[in-house]
Amino acid sequence: QVQVVESGGGLVQDGGSLRLSCAASGRTGSSYAMGWFRQAPGKEREFVAAISRTGGTTYYAGSVKGRFTISRDNAKNMVFLQMDSLKPEDTAIYYCAAALLGNWYASTASKARTYNYWGQGTQVTVSS
Repeated sequence: QVQVVESGGGLVQDGGSLRLSCAASGRTGSSYAMGWFRQAPGKEREFVAAISRTGGTTYYAGSVKGRFTISRDNAKNMVFLQMDSLKPEDTAIYYCAAALLGNWYASTASKARTYNYWGQGTQVTVSS
């Protein structure tokens, strides 16, 4: 079992920045990959970014590549999402998720079904 808690959301203007944090804990410790997803009102949940257990491999959705950076600090058991050059279309609830060992690969890292544990979400609103 893994508990996931996100924080750091808020209201920013177009072009601004936010840094989201995700704390994950449980019996598996740091033995899981992590992902960020987002969901806007009336929209389906979509992939944002993902990172391997060691942090050596990352993936990004094309819509955020070059603007967002995912990272992790395993000593603190935390994952981060640095969001720069935010746009109104980035407005959504952002969720952090943990994937157990064995099913996280390049072809599955962007799929919500790959992740076993989810946080409650943190709201990000980008205004003009």
